[in-house]
Order: sequence, then structure tokens, then C-alpha cells
Amino acid sequence: MNMPLDHGMTSSDAMSNIDITEWLDALHLASPALPIGGFAYSQGLEQAQQSGWVVDPVSATTWIRDALLLIIARQELPWWLECYRAAQEGDWVNLLAASNKLAALRETAELRLESKQMAYSLVKLFDQWLDTEKMPAPEVLNQLNENFTATHATLCALRGIQHTTALTAYLWSWLENQVLAAVKIVPLGQKDGQILMHTLKPAILQAIQIAQATPLDQAGTASFGLSIESSLHESQYSRLFRS
Repeated sequence: MNMPLDHGMTSSDAMSNIDITEWLDALHLASPALPIGGFAYSQGLEQAQQSGWVVDPVSATTWIRDALLLIIARQELPWWLECYRAAQEGDWVNLLAASNKLAALRETAELRLESKQMAYSLVKLFDQWLDTEKMPAPEVLNQLNENFTATHATLCALRGIQHTTALTAYLWSWLENQVLAAVKIVPLGQKDGQILMHTLKPAILQAIQIAQATPLDQAGTASFGLSIESSLHESQYSRLFRS
């Protein structure tokens, strides 16, 4: 026998609903169905396979973990947090300065183009996510087109998604794209891909902790391997991905 539902709502129920709504927003932004084109990029992994650096699950795990902890956590995420703070405070001058800094830190032309194209696509969706009074001025949106990391942080801040929730979903989306690229390129089996994601999930928490502990004046990386592979990929013959 089915028990009747209790339609009364306590304060804890209301808080749970707020948390669920926030997570739904974060998952929506992390979804591969979001039309920003993240699936089209491997961020150097395709060339790493071509060069013989990524050839099996172990080397794929090493490549992806190193990219997450040595590049994303130490450069992208501290600047993501700065962009989030600036957008939350309506500090558009510092937001755009941070966005431009991130764009300048892109190691190669294809990585910069990737970030710019994804940012452009995400900006097109702002009016679906934000009420008119929260929408940044057109001149701000036009400059946010330069960098996806800054654009994502801005939208999350203005939408009211907590930064840890937003960062977790952002990194999960990045990790999922990297693993799917490895499954296609190496190639790996679907089961191998799932094992990779289980193995690398703890690195997401570690990356967030590194970012939160990294002062902005120390945020950066010296990713020579990625730079070389990405530069080679720009002229790689016959490829699946745009980076």
C-alpha cells in the first residue's frame, strides 16, 4: 500500500531544494549537451597519442592527472576564482583584466582559439540563465568572448551557484571530455574509460584545494610538454579534434 505524501515543507526541506536547484544548474552547465563545443577539443591529448606519450590506460591517467593538477589547478582555477569574485561584486574592470590575463596565458594559437570559441558560445546563452537586472553590459559580454574560464566563472557567480559546486562541475566536465578523447584516440575500451574516471575523481578535490591555496600572484604554470604537443597538433595531418 502506498503511503500518502506529506506536502508540508520544513526549513531543512527548503534548504535541500535550494541545494538541488544549485546542483541542477551546475550539472546543466557541465553537460556535454550544452552547445559550446567542448567535445570537439582534446587539449593536446590527440598529439600526445601521435607522439607516443599516451598509449594505454596508465599513460592516459598520467597525462590527464598532470594536466589537471599542474596546469588547471595552478593556473586556470585561481584565475577562475578571481573572475568569480569580481563578477559577484560587479567589479567589471577587474573581471575583464582577469579575463584578458587568462587569454594571454594560452600557450598556443589553437588553445586560445578553443577558449575563445567556447566563450563566444556560452555568452550566447547568458540571456537564458540571467534575469535582465543581472545581465552584464554588452561591452562586458563582448570582452568575455575572449576566454571560456572567465565566462564560465562569471555566469556561475551571477547565477548564484556556490563556487565549490561550480568548480566541481566545471572540472568534472573537463575530465569527462579528456577521458572520452582518450577512449577515441588511444583507443581505450569503454570500461577503461570508466576506470580512468574513478581513478581521477579524487584529483578533482585535490585541484580545488590547490587552487584555493594558490595566491593570484603565484598562479601560473610552465607546461612545456603541452605547449610542444599543441603546437605540433596545429599542423597534424588527419585529426579528430580541433586542439
